[in-house]
Amino acid sequence: MKHSFQFRRLVMLCTVAILCLLSLPSNANDTIPVDDFGYVHPGKIDSAGNRLIYVFDLKKEIGPATWRTTMQGIDRAVAMKAHLIIIHMNTYGGMVDAADSIRTKILNCPIPVYVFVDNNAISAGALIAISADKIYMREGASIGAATVVHQTGEAAPDKYQSFMRSMMRATAEAHGKDTIVTGRDTIYRWRRDPQIAEAMVDPRVVVKGVIDSTKVLTLTTEEAIKLRYCEGKAEKLEDILAANHISDYRMERHVLSPLEKVIQFLINPYLQSLLIMLIIGGIYFELQAPGIGFPLAAAVLAALLYFAPLYLEGLANHWELLIFLTGLILIGIEIFALPGFGVAGVAGIILMVLGLSLAMVDNLVFEWDFTAGLIAVFKSICIVIGSATLALALSIWLGKSFLDNPRLKRVMLMAEQRSSEGYVSFDDLSGLIGVAGTTRSMLRPAGKVDIDGKLYDAICETGYINSGEQVKVIRYETGQLYVIKTN
Repeated sequence: MKHSFQFRRLVMLCTVAILCLLSLPSNANDTIPVDDFGYVHPGKIDSAGNRLIYVFDLKKEIGPATWRTTMQGIDRAVAMKAHLIIIHMNTYGGMVDAADSIRTKILNCPIPVYVFVDNNAISAGALIAISADKIYMREGASIGAATVVHQTGEAAPDKYQSFMRSMMRATAEAHGKDTIVTGRDTIYRWRRDPQIAEAMVDPRVVVKGVIDSTKVLTLTTEEAIKLRYCEGKAEKLEDILAANHISDYRMERHVLSPLEKVIQFLINPYLQSLLIMLIIGGIYFELQAPGIGFPLAAAVLAALLYFAPLYLEGLANHWELLIFLTGLILIGIEIFALPGFGVAGVAGIILMVLGLSLAMVDNLVFEWDFTAGLIAVFKSICIVIGSATLALALSIWLGKSFLDNPRLKRVMLMAEQRSSEGYVSFDDLSGLIGVAGTTRSMLRPAGKVDIDGKLYDAICETGYINSGEQVKVIRYETGQLYVIKTN
């Protein structure tokens, strides 16, 4: 009986062992590896037994173009079920709002993201780098110096620095803590010390044994490894894969299509400023000449080149385009339908500026920080107003220069039709002096009056006159009737 029981127990153990063996993967390449830091790589394995490693570059100034590259690169990698994403980085920084959108995309990516710092991850580049799961740096590379600065290179006010400090600190904290058991004590240590991330922004932050309170922190490769802000050195992408025991892989780089290259070129902030100048300058020159000609065509083309890439990029929405078009229509009504320049004209200018400005701002910015969204809107409004002012000044100067240029007299009609030579540009209306009439539109001061059943352009002598009021012509000068209110 005893031998029978032992035999049954042996059979049961063998059965369990066989089931365990059957549950193991038949191919070593089918395992789901977990690296030294606990990151799981569940990437899809192709028919050749290779895992996909997706690589894209961030080697330009951080801005809308690099944000578009990151968004498309990560989305494609997820759709292709990549095993790992590697960002090949070399940047001196750029726009904070674009950098924050990029770091948010990386933090929310379901696939592990590594960053290979090929020389520099400075300013906004440092924020992006520390959002990655792992950082590898080339010998002699640098990471840090994330103080927010103006275009002049001077440090921005403290409210901007405070926002950047919080982002750097929160990004470092997002990677969690390690649990270290020493004897009876359990110690929790940040994988990436938030204080070090904050010291990259604020020179007042002191990190004992690392930096005093007189300068902003920038780490070399060796220092970053020592402070756990870099997992190791790498001279090429293959070194990163070898360090993580990843073999049997297929590396694919993100390639921009011709259309994407054009879009990235057009969403450059400097080019956008030039397009705004063309829009404003084209409208100005069109108003100076009768009919519809080349200036208006140039303004329309500039508007298309301005809004089209922003719309495709996802920055500009329908309502922002509608705001711009409404402003343009109001200005047209004010100029061609209403006398003078009043509420409609002012409202049109405001709506045009808002439409151009809001189109520059990623609407997602307001979702992660309303204050940052307002800052981005204010910055874009300054760009639009500055570009419009410069465009008007250049238009006035160029217009005068063209008219005074003797070479243009060969191709332009410069002859004057003098009245002494029999040329008359309008009928003589001096006979209407003293005649009464009725206003058919508000005179502020110019408008329309009805005199004996005919409409005439007229200007009120003083103040404003409402529509439907009785008026009298008091004088006639330079082809213009001047009237006063009689009741």
